[in-house]
Amino acid sequence: MKKIYSSLLLLVSLYFTSYAQVDTIEVYSKAMDKSLKAAVVKPDNYSTNQKAIPTIYVLHGGSGGFTDWHDKVTEENLLAKLSNQYNVLIVTPGVGPSSYYYDSPLLDSVRYETYITEELIPFVDQNYNTIKEREGRAITGLSMGGHGAMMISAKHPELFVAAGSMSGVMNIDYRMWKVDENFKTRIKNGQLMALGDINYEAPFTQYTAVGLVDNMKKNDIALLIDCGVDDFLIDTNRQIHQLLLEKEVDHEYTERPGAHTWQYWTEALPVHFLFINREFQKRLSAK
Repeated sequence: MKKIYSSLLLLVSLYFTSYAQVDTIEVYSKAMDKSLKAAVVKPDNYSTNQKAIPTIYVLHGGSGGFTDWHDKVTEENLLAKLSNQYNVLIVTPGVGPSSYYYDSPLLDSVRYETYITEELIPFVDQNYNTIKEREGRAITGLSMGGHGAMMISAKHPELFVAAGSMSGVMNIDYRMWKVDENFKTRIKNGQLMALGDINYEAPFTQYTAVGLVDNMKKNDIALLIDCGVDDFLIDTNRQIHQLLLEKEVDHEYTERPGAHTWQYWTEALPVHFLFINREFQKRLSAK
């Protein structure tokens, strides 16, 4: 295993599969005064291709980490296959548990929106041969990561051309979740610590995806939302779908058999890449 160090606090671990090359990077966050890891999947022609390529950020769930999309999918080498199929760079960031990818107004250790938008993305663009404009960048994720993708893209339309959510927490209002009371209590306590005593009723807080529908209407970002009919977050997905319909926001929404499982997300991710690639092709060809 080869390791490369630089003054940018970059640690890259290189290894090869039969499909693609994967780097593990460690990026220092000035906003939180800590380093965070991410994985970067490159297509197997990356070293010989001189042309800049698009980037897709794929976010993990509430109790997960940056390796989840590599280790837990039910199809071996799924990310590598998708990287080659669409000739894209895939970045899987790691963030803190149950942090929802927002910037906490109370905790300096929870500023993941700033990390993704102002630290990780510039770092990736500086160190890889990527298309730097929004037309060549997209974001998606599962569960908490679906929330992160929808929230971050809604607040930063200059960065993304497409955003997706798989089984996403479209509303952080835990009262809508089909989970037991102990789980709800843990979520409530975590949100109190990070956000304080927020209002869960409409008009919704800007810390939750359903509170950003007005942003989504004006942002010209292609949106894809899907959720399994047996998922404990299905009601939050139906809620944002209805709000988007009421506001006449273009989006694709799908419910299909499945629950909050890696089998579901393994099957969903290629659909998201197909959707995102369509937007890349359309927007980049129009430039």
